[in-house]
Amino acid sequence: MNYLSAENISRNIGERWIFKSLFFGLQKGEKVALIGKNGTGKTSLMETLMGMQTPDDGKISIRKGIRVGYLPQNPIFSEKEQVLNYLFSDDLPSAVAIKAYEKAMLSGEPKELEDSFALMELHNAWDYEARAKQIITRLGIPDGDQKVSTLSGGQKKRLSLAKLLIESPDIMILDEPTNHLDIETIEWLEGILSGPNVTVLVVSHDRYFLDKICNKMFELALGALYTYEGNYAYFLEKKAEREASEASSISKAKNLYRKELEWMRKQPRARGTKAQYRIDAFTEIDEMAHKKLDDSKLELNIQMSRLGNKIIEINGLKKAWGDKKIINEFTYTFKKKDRIGIVGKNGAGKTTFLQLLTGLEKPDAGTIDPGETLVIGYYTQIPFDFKPEQRVIDTITEIAEVIPYGKNESLSPSQFLSKFLFPTAQQYTPVEKLSGGEKKRLQLMRVLVQNPNFLILDEPTNDLDLDTLQLLEDFLSEFQGCLLLVSHDRYFMDNLVDQLILVEGEGEVKFFNGNYTDYRISLENQSENTAVANKPSPVKAPSTENSTTTKVSKLSFKEQKEFEALEKEIQDLEQSKQGLIEQLNAGHEDFQILGQWATQIEEIKNSLEEKEARWLELSEK
Repeated sequence: MNYLSAENISRNIGERWIFKSLFFGLQKGEKVALIGKNGTGKTSLMETLMGMQTPDDGKISIRKGIRVGYLPQNPIFSEKEQVLNYLFSDDLPSAVAIKAYEKAMLSGEPKELEDSFALMELHNAWDYEARAKQIITRLGIPDGDQKVSTLSGGQKKRLSLAKLLIESPDIMILDEPTNHLDIETIEWLEGILSGPNVTVLVVSHDRYFLDKICNKMFELALGALYTYEGNYAYFLEKKAEREASEASSISKAKNLYRKELEWMRKQPRARGTKAQYRIDAFTEIDEMAHKKLDDSKLELNIQMSRLGNKIIEINGLKKAWGDKKIINEFTYTFKKKDRIGIVGKNGAGKTTFLQLLTGLEKPDAGTIDPGETLVIGYYTQIPFDFKPEQRVIDTITEIAEVIPYGKNESLSPSQFLSKFLFPTAQQYTPVEKLSGGEKKRLQLMRVLVQNPNFLILDEPTNDLDLDTLQLLEDFLSEFQGCLLLVSHDRYFMDNLVDQLILVEGEGEVKFFNGNYTDYRISLENQSENTAVANKPSPVKAPSTENSTTTKVSKLSFKEQKEFEALEKEIQDLEQSKQGLIEQLNAGHEDFQILGQWATQIEEIKNSLEEKEARWLELSEK
């Protein structure tokens, strides 16, 4: 079933076509990746599909009754907006019912409780609320009465994603959905988006994510759209074939163009006396011969400052925020060519650890002793603070007028910017006019221009296009200094690090020898070994056709009894909840009794969630 169609759509800015004459569609259940270099117009295309930009030509058709949801790269909120009001907008009846219910629970007013329970029942919103709570908890969304303006950039992105997942539209258009998510949450999101009835158009730099989710690729290049049926690995193979074929066709067209141009210039000049078919063919040859190829390549050949024997020595490091321990008694001496990744959930303290190393935060106890030759290049998640109307070239000249490059070469800021795919015309435009990915590329330049010998990168892959990401990966793999990396991009992490620092919360910081995939395999092996160790001696089960007995035959005797008891307990709790809801809907003259019933229903719901989670855990065994 076709959900969305784009017919001959074009978008022009000034003298440049961002995209021209695009035809494509989205079918129910399709999961499509939109791929292209920074600045090619991916965000503009998505905003055009959403009606936020108007195409200069063509039209976009969405099937009647189909809801489309959009996750922007940088969500914008009203300054006075509260988290609860944003999450449950007035667009859906279920959302309205939940918002009223949450407010009634906070106020405790019996009449409000009665009305909100009736509204929840009317719109069958209990399942909707349970799913919403799971999403809110998983994404770490703060309290509902908190103002959105007080949230960090990462919290705002997760809030916007939570709203989209709660509303569960028929089509999800997602711009970098994995930014600001920890790795465990990305894997959870993959499970949601992999559903058979979920239709997705996504821009993402996360190659594992694309391979896991997507079954089709759209490549946006030089205003044209190319379609590939398959995952990201298939796309890379077919893209190389397409580019080779295109280059060959252009080369042949150029040779033919020279011959046909000579013929066109010959007498007689009157067009009517020449063969019209050959004139028409010349026009096509002319277009092909002058067709541009997207052959721009980022160049990374930065000199590294000399690194002495002493790098950084950490002894007895401690840090806490109030009662929350971040790091407790951490000691480590960095060695030459250390390549270490940092893994931990959001809020565990990864960024705080980096800020301690760079001197942006002071430890509560312990010492951090850097070597004399140490030059740290620190790439942060927070975009650099450029001045209004500051030009691109100004951001480099304020750091250095001459940049050492390669073995015996020096570059001017303009030459250096050209190596990073900022052409001369763009170098004199304001930074604010750059795309999100181009700003990140400029931020990376500001780090590398200092010729560091110790690179500390905090989520460097966010908003970079896949081509730039591949070249950055190649550069870092050859980098001779120390590398300390925080990234949710598992592919990037796997290829660059050979050790992990595990920031586990409550001050626990541990080392693991291996990359992220090695770590996950280790966790799975530990889980399997624990299960085997706890497994009782095998006993012959009685022959039966009962499906429940067959299902729990792998459980221990105690777990089997618990599993059977849980089914009965869940059924009894559901009946009790339904009975109380019916009583509440019938009303009562004593508001205190109504309040008691509402409290009992909430307690039953919490108990049900716990028992259902345990039942699911046992059933999966």
